[in-house]
Amino acid sequence: MADTYTLKVAGLTRELQICPVNDKLDIAAFIMFSDVELTIATATELVKKCPECDIIITAESKGIPLAYEMSRQTGKKYIVARKSIKLYMKNPVGIDVQSITTSAKQMLYLDSNDMLELKDKRVLIVDDVISTGESINSVVTLVEKAGGIVVGKAAVLAEGDAADRTDIIFLEKLPLFFK
Repeated sequence: MADTYTLKVAGLTRELQICPVNDKLDIAAFIMFSDVELTIATATELVKKCPECDIIITAESKGIPLAYEMSRQTGKKYIVARKSIKLYMKNPVGIDVQSITTSAKQMLYLDSNDMLELKDKRVLIVDDVISTGESINSVVTLVEKAGGIVVGKAAVLAEGDAADRTDIIFLEKLPLFFK
C-alpha cells in the first residue's frame, strides 16, 4: 500500500499521509492546520454550497481554521465547542463524543454565553472531515439543547460511508483503507 493518498479539493492537490487506526483500517490524515491556502480555498467553496446561517459552530480543534475562515468570509460569528471546561466558562453544558481519530471517549462543552448566542439562531455546523458523524451529531445535540436551529452540516471531506449521506454538505470524498 502507498504511504500517501493524493487529494484534489477546491482546485488544490495535497499528499495525505496514510495512518493506521487499528490492525484492519488506515486513514488518510487530512490536516488543515498551517495550510492557509487550503483553508481559504476550501472555505470559499463550502460557503458557496452552504445555506444561509446566523452563526457557525465547530468542535475543537481541527475544524477551527475552517470555521474561522468561513466566518471571516461571511461576516458571521463562529463558536467553538470545547473539549474541556475552561476557567472562563460559566455553567458549561457538556455532551459525550466518540471520534474515529481519537481512542478514548471525549466531551464537548459550551458555556452559558455560547448557549444564549445559539438560541433561535440558524446554525451551520462545520468540520474538516465527517467520518462516523459522531462529532457532528454531538454538536447537533448541543445546538438543539441551546435552542438553535441546525440549517446545515458541512465538511471539506466525507470519509468512507459518510460520502453516501444525504444530510451533509461536503466538497470531496475521502476513502478508507482496509487491510
